[in-house]
Order: sequence, then structure tokens, then C-alpha cells
Amino acid sequence: MLFGDGSLAAMEAANAAAEAVRTTGNFNWTFITLLALVVVGVYTPKIKKKEWNSIAAALALYGVHWLYEIANAVIAHFTGYALWTVSPESTTFILLIGVSWELSLMFSIAGFTADLLPEDKNKKILGINNRIVFAVAQAFFFSVFEIFLASTPAFIWVYKWWGALPVFITTYIPFFLAAYLVYDKPRKTQKLFCGVVWGLVALLLIILIPLGII
Repeated sequence: MLFGDGSLAAMEAANAAAEAVRTTGNFNWTFITLLALVVVGVYTPKIKKKEWNSIAAALALYGVHWLYEIANAVIAHFTGYALWTVSPESTTFILLIGVSWELSLMFSIAGFTADLLPEDKNKKILGINNRIVFAVAQAFFFSVFEIFLASTPAFIWVYKWWGALPVFITTYIPFFLAAYLVYDKPRKTQKLFCGVVWGLVALLLIILIPLGII
């Protein structure tokens, strides 16, 4: 599926997902296990080794991801449907209309792909800085995989104009550019970027959730 089909089935599935946001009907213990694996198995070794560039890249991508998820939920509130929606049957917990617990944890570690970047931050690939090339390549991979997800009951695209190409350009490229460009920045810049992004995320959640907007 390259784009949403606007079908009645898709709209009904999206409506069901909207009703299930932050309900605990599907909760099970994999929720805790996955969290432990991310914290203990991924972040803790990085912190112990003081791999701050990798951690900054991961937090940068994750923070930008949350800004997009908040925007997606706001769109759903005011237009009736989100650009992307996760189904309640596919998750133990829906955080916002477009992101489940499992999906969110995946994005919390996706920025660690920055470890695959060439050591030379100025190296060119086909005349383009390698950080940009790698960001576009990762975005392409994630977009292609999302085509598969959208063909399953787990992930829903309603709007006919939203699909693999828009998500590639407007969503995944910014995600990975944030991670890969922050990766090489001075520590002060990394802290500033992550602090501003996560501060904005916290502020929006504090305001919009009690208002019932997201």
C-alpha cells in the first residue's frame, strides 16, 4: 500500500483506535519487559561507555519523533483522522493516536544507527555530505518498511494523499537528519538541541492532554 485508500474500513479502524488511546484493555507484561530491554540493554551500556554522541543522536531523533506524534494527534482532533494511526489490536498500549508503546520504544533507539556513520564527518558520497546521504538512506528504508505496515491491520492510513512518499520526505528524513547532524555537534549544542526539543514535548503534553486534544 503506497497511499491511504480512504475506505470505510480504514475510517472505522481509525475510529476504534481513537477510542482506545491510553486505555489499558490490552495491557500485558511485555510492556515492562520491552522497557527494561531498552533501558538496561541499550541505554545503560551507552551511558557506562560515555558514548554521549550516540545518546545525543538517539534522544534527538526520539524527541523530534514525539513532536511529530503530537502534531499528528492534533491533526486527528481537528480533522477527524490522523495522518497515521495504530490499531489497538496491535499493541499493549496506545500513547497517542499514531504511536503505540512498542513503536515508541523502537524510535527511542533508532537514533543509535548513527554509530554506523563514517568517522569522517566531512566525507562526501556522490558529492554530498555523508551524514545527509545516510539520513536519506535510513529514511528510505523506514518508509519502505512502512508500506508493509500500512498493508497490515496494525497501521492505518486514511487520507488518500498520505503515504510512503510524503512520510519519506516530511517525516523520516527530518528524523534522521536530526540524529545524524546532532551526532557531530559540540556537547553544548547537543544539550541545547535535546533540551529545547524535549522541553517543548513536555510542555505540549502537559497542555494538550488535559484539554483532551491529544
